[in-house]
Amino acid sequence: MSEDHGTPKAGANDGSAADPGRERWRSTTRAKALARSPERQERFLTTSGVEVKDLYTPADVAGLDQDRDLGRPGEYPYTRGVQPTMYRGRLWTMRQYAGFSTAEETNRRFRYLLEQGQTGLSVAFDLPTQLGYDSDAPQSEGEVGRVGVPVNSLADMEVLLDGLPLGTVSTSMTINASAAVLLALYVAAAEKQGVARGQVSGTTQNDILKEYIARGTYIFPPRPSMRLVTDIFEFCSKELPRWNTISISGYHMREAGATAAQELAFTLADGIAYVEAALSRGLDIDEFADRLSFFFASWSELFEEVAKFRAARRMWARIVKERFGATNTRSMACRYHVQTAGSSLTAQSIDNNVVRTTVQALAAVLGGAQSLHTNSRDEALALPTAEAARLALRTQQILAYESGVTETPDPLAGSYYVESLTNDLEKAANDYLAEIDALGGTLAAIEAGYQQRQIQESSYQVQRAVESGRKVVVGVNKFRDEETSTPPLQRIDPEGELRQVARVQKVRAERDAVAWKAALRRLEECARGEENLLPPMIEAVKAYATVGEICDRLREVWGEHHELITV
Repeated sequence: MSEDHGTPKAGANDGSAADPGRERWRSTTRAKALARSPERQERFLTTSGVEVKDLYTPADVAGLDQDRDLGRPGEYPYTRGVQPTMYRGRLWTMRQYAGFSTAEETNRRFRYLLEQGQTGLSVAFDLPTQLGYDSDAPQSEGEVGRVGVPVNSLADMEVLLDGLPLGTVSTSMTINASAAVLLALYVAAAEKQGVARGQVSGTTQNDILKEYIARGTYIFPPRPSMRLVTDIFEFCSKELPRWNTISISGYHMREAGATAAQELAFTLADGIAYVEAALSRGLDIDEFADRLSFFFASWSELFEEVAKFRAARRMWARIVKERFGATNTRSMACRYHVQTAGSSLTAQSIDNNVVRTTVQALAAVLGGAQSLHTNSRDEALALPTAEAARLALRTQQILAYESGVTETPDPLAGSYYVESLTNDLEKAANDYLAEIDALGGTLAAIEAGYQQRQIQESSYQVQRAVESGRKVVVGVNKFRDEETSTPPLQRIDPEGELRQVARVQKVRAERDAVAWKAALRRLEECARGEENLLPPMIEAVKAYATVGEICDRLREVWGEHHELITV
């Protein structure tokens, strides 16, 4: 085991052909250099434990078949990108994540970001909303509007989206356990704006499996939660043709400590589980697979991140085609959103975070992302200020318009190192997938704690490396600044919670009680049966049933999930 990086799943020597020229160089030119000055360390490893060679040559990619392994942009297996022209035709969606205090405050931030050139919306919800509680619930006290926007009812969603062009701007909603309810609210609000369902575009994260693995904002047990996920698949395949039904998220696992290879493997394993659940519902793979999307983290080890994104596309294309028999090439395309690494940001010397985020964003662009959020420099201290969010957006715009990296698809293709690393990460991820299959699949592996243990071990090893100084974090354990200053931070209005509680209570007092009761009764009947829950949810939110009331009704039917703690 590598003390710094966990258990290596692939070695840099795997599959390499002999290279006499490299061996000559090692025994002569390199040997003389080492005699004068040794290398900085004995072994160079990526975060996934892949050993980085002293030199990469054509021998390292001797087995690479251009048609089988690379293809061309927009063609199977999509290693080089999911669109033929990539950024020459259309830049990625610049989608800054925002949500805080109240719906009014968040709406103002969205308008500001759109004015600054943002091209898509991304909604952060507060913890009570994520956990299916209204703002006046006892469990919500002190958490309302703290890490996202509180949305309790259609009244809140209308304020949140007021004046925003829902027919032309796509909206990503980071919501999982209560994703179906928030999608119902979004559809109802769009219809009140006069936007037809066929025009509504965006994404619900809707990835409950990673909540059990790494994040913890679940409500219901896994199996009814999977029903909600597939209800969204089924509903959107018929009613919302431009909506991405899920964003299968490796990001949170990476933030919890997963290596790049683990993030890749565990994310695709969750994707396999969702496809299997949809197929069990009776859906055809080519009816829904083109609406699946992914969400990855981008860290600072630039080449490994680029290789990870390229491997993800190739692996997913092969999984969907070979394992599930898809015939529509759109079903095989791995489209994904990227967020730079929030947990890499430091509270010390926060200007350093601008540099970290720039490198991470560059990796996402070189890797071919369809959508990108760049973290703000002050996020280790508080939610971002408007000025910090603008600088993060400007980072994307400078990469897009000034760096030149958007001029050709997959510009690092053919690099001996990047192609070799792409192969190594694919092998490492496939090894993990084989272990998950041996355990009985993703759900069984989660219930056995397999993914959780792997991530915890990797996180522990990295923390040990930081504490010992073997892993350098600039400004923290090396190159500390003697004098630092903290800029003005985003402050949450303490009166916002009171206003939010008053609004939800006003909604309850003014709604049609008869329609409300009938809608919730109908929802409960469907939950006890097998009907798709989206239509009755939409009717319930139109009757101004709240998120908490809807989730409480489902809690009565399905119960709640509690983490199994083992000693």
